[in-house]
Amino acid sequence: MQFEHRMEVFACRSSRGFAEKVVEAINQRREGDEPLLNLGALEVSQFSDGEFQPAFTESVRGAMVFIISSTFPPADNLMELLLTIDAAKRASASKVIAVMPYFGWARQDRKDRPRVSIGAKLVANLLRAAGADRVMTCDLHADQIQGFFDIPVDHVYASHVFIPYIKSLGLKDLSIAAPDMGGAKRANAYARDLACPVIIAHKSREKANVVASITAIGEVEGRNIIIVDDMVDTAGTLTKAADVLMEKGAASVRACCTHAVLSGPAYERIASSALTELIVTDTIPLSDDPAKDKSKIKVVSMAGTFAHIIRRVYNYLPISTEFVF
Repeated sequence: MQFEHRMEVFACRSSRGFAEKVVEAINQRREGDEPLLNLGALEVSQFSDGEFQPAFTESVRGAMVFIISSTFPPADNLMELLLTIDAAKRASASKVIAVMPYFGWARQDRKDRPRVSIGAKLVANLLRAAGADRVMTCDLHADQIQGFFDIPVDHVYASHVFIPYIKSLGLKDLSIAAPDMGGAKRANAYARDLACPVIIAHKSREKANVVASITAIGEVEGRNIIIVDDMVDTAGTLTKAADVLMEKGAASVRACCTHAVLSGPAYERIASSALTELIVTDTIPLSDDPAKDKSKIKVVSMAGTFAHIIRRVYNYLPISTEFVF
C-alpha cells in the first residue's frame, strides 16, 4: 500500500493568524481540481506548573507536515515548536518542515564577548534534534546562520513585498539607508533594484539596545530616505537615525523593517520620531494593546510569499528565484 502524497499545515499558538493567511493564499493558488487545504487541528494542553503538551487531533501519517511558528517571544514558543515537531515525527509524518517567519535568537550568531553562548547555533541543533527535516525562515539577522544547520534552509527575503510597496510610493530623489555598517549589504541590494544611492549610518553603542551616537555617511540633503533593516526592537537606533537624517536636511525618512519586535518604549519612540512611516511585515503580530500608537506603522504581509515557497517545496519544484533580494 502506498500513501498518498499530501500536505498538512499546522500552526503553533503564536502564529495562528499568520498561518490562516498562508493557508488562504495556498488555496488561492490551487490548480485544476486540487482540494481545499484546511489549517490542521493542533491542541495544546496546559498544566498548572506552566508545562504544556501539543497534540495533533488528526492523522499526519505519511504527510509532509508544515508547522508555522515565529519564535517570539522566544522561550515558550520555541519549546512549543520543538514539541510539535517531535509529535509529528512520532506520529509517522513523512517529512516535517519548520516554518519560522521570525527566527528567535538570530542576533546570537557569534561570540561577541567572552563567555557567552551562540544561541542561533544552539537553536539550529535543537530543531534538528527534534526531528525537523527542513527550515523556512525570513530575513535572518545574518545570512551565515544558514550554515549552522545540517538540514536545508529556505531563506526568504522580505524585499519581495517591500520593494513593490516602495515603488508604489513614487518617491523622487530616493535613497536607501543602512542603520549600521552590518546592514550595508542589505541596503546595497535594495538600492541596486531601485537604482538609487546608499547612505550608511555609523553607530556606536554604550550597551545592548542603547545607542550612544550615529553619524550619516552619504548625500542626505533633499533626499527621500528609506532605512532598511531585518528587525526593529526598541526602535532606539531607528528613531535616532531618522532624527539625525532629518537634521541633515532629508526631505523625508521612512523605514522598512521585516520583524516588528517592538519591545519596551518602541511604539512611543516611533510615534514621536521624525519617521514619516514604518513599514513592517506580519512575521510578528503587532501588539493588540489599544493604548499603543500604531498610526505610523504600515503592515505588509509575507503570507503570500510563504504560501508560494510551501507549494513549491511540497511539489519538489526549484525555489532558487526566491533567494534573490
